[in-house]
Amino acid sequence: MAGSSESGSSPEEEMQISFANHNFVVPKKEINMFPDMSKWKRSKPVEKLIVLLNTLDKWIDETPPVDQPSRFGNKAFRTWYSKLEKEAENLVSNVIPHELSAAVVEAAVYLKESVGNPTRIDYGTGHEAAFAAFLCCLCKIGVLQVDDQLAIVLCIFDRYLQVMRKLQKTYRMEPAGSQGVWGLDDFQFLPFIWGSSQLIDHPTLTPAHFVDEKVVNEHHKEYMFLECVRFINEMKTGPFAEHSNQLWNISAVPAWSKVNQGLIRMYKAEVSGTFSLFIHGLWASVYCLFLIAQRAVKSHPCCCGSGVMCRPDQVIQVDFSSLGASVKPIGFS
Repeated sequence: MAGSSESGSSPEEEMQISFANHNFVVPKKEINMFPDMSKWKRSKPVEKLIVLLNTLDKWIDETPPVDQPSRFGNKAFRTWYSKLEKEAENLVSNVIPHELSAAVVEAAVYLKESVGNPTRIDYGTGHEAAFAAFLCCLCKIGVLQVDDQLAIVLCIFDRYLQVMRKLQKTYRMEPAGSQGVWGLDDFQFLPFIWGSSQLIDHPTLTPAHFVDEKVVNEHHKEYMFLECVRFINEMKTGPFAEHSNQLWNISAVPAWSKVNQGLIRMYKAEVSGTFSLFIHGLWASVYCLFLIAQRAVKSHPCCCGSGVMCRPDQVIQVDFSSLGASVKPIGFS
C-alpha cells in the first residue's frame, strides 16, 4: 500500500523505531574558528578521498596482527599492504574523473608510498611526504580545487593521520629515520606545521598550553597540533620534557606564528631538503624533479613536457607548500 513500508509500519513509526536505541548527546558548539567550516564544506573529490581512507582503515580491522616473537614490526602489515598494492589504482580511479584516468597510474604510486615500507615495516616523514605528493598531484591535475584548501588539511590529511596512527599501533611499526629524543616526532612533521598555523591568533590557547595534558585532552579533537601531542602522550611514558625535548623547548615560544615559522624552517632543513628524502623519492610527470638554475624564474613549463606549470621552489621540495600554487596552508603567506 502506498505510503507504508513492507513491514506495514508508517513512516512516523519507523522514525520512532530508528531512534529507540539512538545515543543522544547534549548539543555543543562545533564552529569556533573559520577553519572549522571545512567540516561542512566538502566537495565530491574530498568525500571520495575520505571514502578511500575509510577503506584503508577497514582493511586494518580485517587484517589483525599475527603472533610472532618480535615485539615490533608485525608481519601482518605486509598482508595489509599487499591489499593496497593490488587495489591502489582502483581506489584512486574512484577519485580521479574518467577524462583524467591516465593520471591514475602515476598518483597511485604516491598513495602506496605514503603508508610505510612493507619490507622494514616502518613509517616516517618520507612516507608522510609521499601523501603530500599524492595530494599535490590531485591539485595539479585539477581534481582538488582552491575551494578545497581547508578540507585538504582539516579533513583529508586529518583522516590520513588517523589511519596512519592506527597502522602504527596495530602493527607496531618502527619509526623510519627517527632522531629519537632530538627529533620533533617519531613519525610525523607536517601536522605540527599545519596545526600551529591553525592556532595562530587563538584567543586563549598559547604554545605553553600544549604541555598541559588537561588542556590537550580537552581540545585535541579541535586542533591538529594538540591531537599530535595527545598521540605522543598515549604512546610514550615518562616526563614530556625527556621523551619529547624538542617540543618541550617549542612550548616556550611566545606565539603560534613564531612556532609556525620555526617549524617551516626546521622542516626544510631536516626533511624536505635532505638527501635521504630525495634518494627515496619517486618522480614522474606531474610531480617532477628537475635541475634549477641559480636564478631560475618563478614559474615555467615543466621540463617533462606535461604542460603543467610548475613552480621550482615548490616542486623541488616535498613540503606543505607543494599542495599546488594556489593551495596554501592556513596562516601561510
